[in-house]
Amino acid sequence: MWTLTPVVTVSYEVKGVFLFLSVLEFAAGILINTFIFLVNFRDVVRRQPLSDCDLVLLILSLTRLFLHGLLFLDALQLTLFQKMEDPLSSSYQTIIMLWMVANQAGLWLTTCLSLLYCSKIVRFSHSFLLCLASWISRRISWMLLGTVLFTCVCTAICSWDFFSRSHITATHTLSTKNYTEHDLQIEKLNFFQSFLFCSLGSIPPFLCFLVSSGVLIVSLWRHMRTMRAKTSNSRDPSLEAHIKALKSLISFLCVYVVSLCAALLSMLLLSLWHNKPGVMVCVGVMAACPSAHAAILISGNAKLRRAVDSIFLWVQSGLKVRADHKADRRTPGLCGE
Repeated sequence: MWTLTPVVTVSYEVKGVFLFLSVLEFAAGILINTFIFLVNFRDVVRRQPLSDCDLVLLILSLTRLFLHGLLFLDALQLTLFQKMEDPLSSSYQTIIMLWMVANQAGLWLTTCLSLLYCSKIVRFSHSFLLCLASWISRRISWMLLGTVLFTCVCTAICSWDFFSRSHITATHTLSTKNYTEHDLQIEKLNFFQSFLFCSLGSIPPFLCFLVSSGVLIVSLWRHMRTMRAKTSNSRDPSLEAHIKALKSLISFLCVYVVSLCAALLSMLLLSLWHNKPGVMVCVGVMAACPSAHAAILISGNAKLRRAVDSIFLWVQSGLKVRADHKADRRTPGLCGE
């Protein structure tokens, strides 16, 4: 007899705290990525030249907005509707699969960003690598189009696998005319297998990302060795560019690995152990990761930093004007004494 793991119940207080934190993470993610989108989209509206990196950031921010929306829907579905002892609803499964596709699209875009960093920062000596770097810097629009096409293909394949497995499970359930614990376990395991199958699409961009990041690290090491040999104490723009690029890429690597591990763990908690509090923690981690990387991207981008500084100056000037206005109203005039 196939028995399920005992279901871990969640109190209303825990659900309320989880929903409150989910709203905060959703608001922070929407605010940060909307800021990145508007700063870059303003240049498009003004018909100002948009750099390749800014174009990638513009599309990446749109992907992250969609990602945060899916994670917020996931939190609502998990808290209010989905029960661990019930079959997974089609809407909940669809949200998870769309999250996987959006996460892969973000990985491809970040891989394009890392390849751009390599082509613009690293000084290659081999003729083939020089031609490749020149081709990457001139074909960024084609790379982005390839990212869109690959994402569409992954969406089609994942949808086919997901709906085919769901059809097999539904056919088996209708043939037996009852839904046993064994059928529930089979359905959740089929969904977990579909999740793993869709995760295979992340392998090619992840390998490209690791290679480009490794090239940047080797280039930074060689550059620092050259600078030590010259014993130069002057400010080195190339060294700063290396460090900023590696800071962005390494932070994304950490964020992506943590997010993917949380997603895999949530699937295991959902399919095998039926632990709803654990799934909630994993969803919270998955929602915090994109916002953290977006904040790091803002800190490493000069144009975005200038926009943040201008907003802070505008807010400070507005508060100062209000404070001066209140002070003037409280100060009695000479004729009124």
